[in-house]
Amino acid sequence: MLSEWWPGSSVRWRSSLFCRLTSIKSGLDLVALTNSLILPQNCLALAMANPLAGPDHEVAGWFHAHLTRTFVSVLRAFTEFGSSEWIGIVLFFVALYFVWKKWWPSLVTLIIAVPGGMLLNEWVKILVHRQRPFVDGPFVDWSGYSFASGHTIGATLLYGQLLLFVLPVMKARHWRLLSIFSAVFLVLLVGFSRIALGAHFLTDVLAAIVFGIVWLMLCMVLRKPIRRRNLQPEIIIPLASPGEALLAPVVAETHRGPTLEA
Repeated sequence: MLSEWWPGSSVRWRSSLFCRLTSIKSGLDLVALTNSLILPQNCLALAMANPLAGPDHEVAGWFHAHLTRTFVSVLRAFTEFGSSEWIGIVLFFVALYFVWKKWWPSLVTLIIAVPGGMLLNEWVKILVHRQRPFVDGPFVDWSGYSFASGHTIGATLLYGQLLLFVLPVMKARHWRLLSIFSAVFLVLLVGFSRIALGAHFLTDVLAAIVFGIVWLMLCMVLRKPIRRRNLQPEIIIPLASPGEALLAPVVAETHRGPTLEA
């Protein structure tokens, strides 16, 4: 139980302590930023009030009270699907495949969408400055800030972007539904594991999913001009004089590139 983790302290006192650490009751407050590795030292951190602090602490406390070694082992296996190491491995092989196929727009989109979105999330963490639900204990040992969940947004960006790549090439409805279900299931599995392990609050995970979806939509919108330029190949029109040719841009009626580029 929770009382066994901090002997001599009441659950009510710990709950109020977590509220003070993770939210500002006055609504909005500025605190000094101490991490100079990502942001300048004179930059300010933004600590925002959490209107769902009560449910956040209740959910985190319930899982924390029921953690066992077996449960933690299973959760740590689930959370690896959103780890930076796993995401890096998947990105490496997908990027190699795009380079081999010379699908440069898809490669640029992949790099901007996944690593770019994860980097922006690290800035959000420092700006919001929310502490984690639990930073130490028999089964957990976390560092860094909590809002928004890095594992969850990484999973949202990776599986979401891969889903956007494969959906246009799938004709069968059951394969499309299976792909969508698999991507959603992996994201929710990672998010659940982060909450159950005490690494993030419920709102940290929900915010990460929302941020990831918004970032993917933004990348998709910004990619349209690149796609339109890719649809305008240059063809050679021979002139009357032998050996001379004129390069004239002509808008192709059909897309000459690979289907995945759509």
